[in-house]
Amino acid sequence: MDSNVRPESMQRITNPQLAQAFIEEQVAAIRAQVGDGKVLLALSGGVDSSVVAALLIKAIGKQLVCVHVNHGLMRKGESEDVIKVFGEALDANLIYIDATDRYLDLLAGVAEPERKRKIIGEEFIKIFDEEARKLSGISFLAQGTIYPDIIESKGVKAHHNVGGLPEEMAMELVEPVKLLYKDEVRVVGEALGLPHHMVYRQPFPGPGLGVRCLGAITRDRLNALREADAILREEFAKSGLAEHVWQFFVAVPDFKSVGVRDGKRYEGWPAIIRAVNTVDAMTATIEEIPYPILHKITNRITSEVEGINRVCLDLTPKPIGTIEWE
Repeated sequence: MDSNVRPESMQRITNPQLAQAFIEEQVAAIRAQVGDGKVLLALSGGVDSSVVAALLIKAIGKQLVCVHVNHGLMRKGESEDVIKVFGEALDANLIYIDATDRYLDLLAGVAEPERKRKIIGEEFIKIFDEEARKLSGISFLAQGTIYPDIIESKGVKAHHNVGGLPEEMAMELVEPVKLLYKDEVRVVGEALGLPHHMVYRQPFPGPGLGVRCLGAITRDRLNALREADAILREEFAKSGLAEHVWQFFVAVPDFKSVGVRDGKRYEGWPAIIRAVNTVDAMTATIEEIPYPILHKITNRITSEVEGINRVCLDLTPKPIGTIEWE
């Protein structure tokens, strides 16, 4: 039987009891596959890689080496959260790489979206390769592949790390959640004791804020975007919207408009709010945000974030607009 095909008899994991049974089964399978070998995992802090990391830590402990690369395009507090949860609470064998300057120097002056994506992806592979070469005895590579990835691509998606790793880094794959859907991965994550906010982290593109800081990225505009996005997430969480909206974020374009602050002309960027709901990401509808919440978000962003002087709301469904701007 094809190991990449989910058996029709496989029960959906919908509760802690089923999740625990799955965890016990996978812990045994991982130990049988890996033995006393070492496993390397690129830990982004996303749902899938975080659950795989927690599962492998439970199964083989320090035999797992997690590499977290901070490309400087993470949302506010996310890399710190990875360090806190995995480096401290779970005592993982965690390598943290702050590559912010390296990435932002490479991205300086690059405005074309696909070129930005390519630079971000290629540089990650280089950094991951550099770190892997420093390690000895690594014979396995863990990935957060889930079942929709296999269905959509008939194999591992091109954007998954293994798809672009150098041939000389070829390792045996460890993919313990590859037959699970996203909702099942979340149930397993909570059963493993991961924080709720990490398990229910909303989808976040691999290039991170790099595709939401529209056009050529500058450090000041990237910082404004990160702060405005943090305010949006905080207010959505307070109001309960975070539990009902599939994806919400701020995009900041590369142009300014005139405003007024402290009685003086003030040129600043607009912060564009996008909040959508979807089932499969092929189509998306717009979430209706109550005006009192919008007013509060607008007031906070324009008063607290240096460089932002307007807040706009994107009301475009998909189609015709894509979920991300770039």
